[in-house]
Amino acid sequence: METQEQSCFLERSRLRPEQLHTVNVARGDEPSLDQLDDADALLIGGAGKYSAAQTYPWTEPLHDLVRHAVERQLPTLGSCWGHQVVARALGGCVVHDPERAELGCGWVERTDAGTEDPLFCRFPARFQANMGHHDRVVELPPDTTELARNDQPYQAFRVNDAPLYGTQFHSELDAERERERILAYREYYRSALPDEETVQRVLKNLADTTEVDNLLYDFLMTFVARPHPSVPPSTLLPPDGTEGTMPATGPGRYRSPRSMSPSS
Repeated sequence: METQEQSCFLERSRLRPEQLHTVNVARGDEPSLDQLDDADALLIGGAGKYSAAQTYPWTEPLHDLVRHAVERQLPTLGSCWGHQVVARALGGCVVHDPERAELGCGWVERTDAGTEDPLFCRFPARFQANMGHHDRVVELPPDTTELARNDQPYQAFRVNDAPLYGTQFHSELDAERERERILAYREYYRSALPDEETVQRVLKNLADTTEVDNLLYDFLMTFVARPHPSVPPSTLLPPDGTEGTMPATGPGRYRSPRSMSPSS
């Protein structure tokens, strides 16, 4: 599933494999601040059976990495577990709450603040997103703004003075990738998937979510690529990910983003 997740981030971000440097903290890779020196963005995904509400030997170093990214104004996006990690690292509260687990495709509503956000302003007022979590954020960190919610608050938020976002929904998963994830973690979600009928119902209700499918790419284009005014929009990397359409760094060209993703 580690390889599957990395593929998901590459697909949704439209990056080439060599542009993504990965760190797996659960496997023993040590997160360190100098890993951000050459990174254009930080993406945090994961993490299977590991709870963001619990403390592991690598929890504080990972939290330090998040805080350092904020200080550096490094574009950062945490998806699902990464969303919870970011919230806790900055002073929010995360709880383990399997009774309110969300699994499959669900509806999310953009907040009023989301309409003014440079990333979420592109979303409709109500949109679908693929989900899968037992933990959830119950209190946002100071100096952050809620951007999306449903019957559970804090489906998405942003740090007020930094390009740092968190999404409780899986911004890296389309319907097919969510299907793979659910089947792989079926035992882990046994309380939410008690029988085959429930599994099939959840799988049947999965939907491709256009707005969320573009979120990671839009994030990189908004906060990392920073196109020069002289570069026409036609030079953007198209949805099929064709190589060679995003120019290399140089005068009047796009900066090709290199992201680092501590994931498991």
